[in-house]
Amino acid sequence: MLRYFVRRLLWAAVLFLAVTFVTFIIFFLIPADPAKLACGQRASETCIKLTRHTLGLDRPVPVQYARFLWRLVGHQSLGISFVTLQSVNQTVLNAAPVTASLVLGGMLVMLMIAFPIGIYSGLRPRTKIDRAAMTFAIAGVSLPSFWVGLVLAYLVGFRLGWTPITGYCDFVNPSTDCGGPVQWAYHLVLPWLTFAILFAALYVRMIRANVMETLNEDYVRTARAKGAPESRVMFKHVLRNAMLPVVTMLGMDIALGLGGAVFTESVYSLHGLGQTLVQSLSGDDLPTTQGIVVFGTLAIIVFNLIVDLLYAFIDPRIRLT
Repeated sequence: MLRYFVRRLLWAAVLFLAVTFVTFIIFFLIPADPAKLACGQRASETCIKLTRHTLGLDRPVPVQYARFLWRLVGHQSLGISFVTLQSVNQTVLNAAPVTASLVLGGMLVMLMIAFPIGIYSGLRPRTKIDRAAMTFAIAGVSLPSFWVGLVLAYLVGFRLGWTPITGYCDFVNPSTDCGGPVQWAYHLVLPWLTFAILFAALYVRMIRANVMETLNEDYVRTARAKGAPESRVMFKHVLRNAMLPVVTMLGMDIALGLGGAVFTESVYSLHGLGQTLVQSLSGDDLPTTQGIVVFGTLAIIVFNLIVDLLYAFIDPRIRLT
């Protein structure tokens, strides 16, 4: 177990260095000068030179990258924004709960939709419900997420008026107008549905195929031949083994969800990490861009580690070696 965690942490460190360094290099290939952006359009050369020195932009790229790593590891600081001159830590902390609420809530809604439909379709193939589920899966894969968001916003939010179209409420601090768990969930219903429809379509097909394949395995036929109750066969032998590929994809799709959240955030005006990243890229704000990349990389590493641990829990035959 200890050796497994050490190897995973070493690989995580290598991945972290590679992602941050590539982001750093790509930023320096952009011709724009952050010092000019910070000083304004009518800035003098003196202001630009002083700002460039203050931000450390007059030093070699390896030195700037080394300083970034030292601040991050030694002081847990992502630096100061080139545009707003505010702490990147605070910017990321303000935007991260919005994206986390969207992605994790959307994944939960997706599982609530995909699991029962996929399992039933796998147990009852070629029925009317199975064909309807496959039609839903094809449509969900084909439709762009932003188009689905616009349609839901118009029909459910505008025409029917069942849910808010835009806005985000804080989960922790309740207030008279917007705050607390109820308002938080109420404002995220449409973003969750938009986010979940695409992934639910993929998972319905995957769960259906895995259940149908597992039902034909020898150990399932053996369990039934020995007289095991059908409920035990389903939960212990069929579903438990059919969920292994689903757990793998779930860890990968959370990473994709972090990147794809920008489209859903744009439709519903949610100021999360996706929107913040787009703004920092358009403004050549390296510290903010790197801060979001670092946060996303660490989140992906943590989720994939959790997936590896779930593997051993779902299937005892898997060993952490």
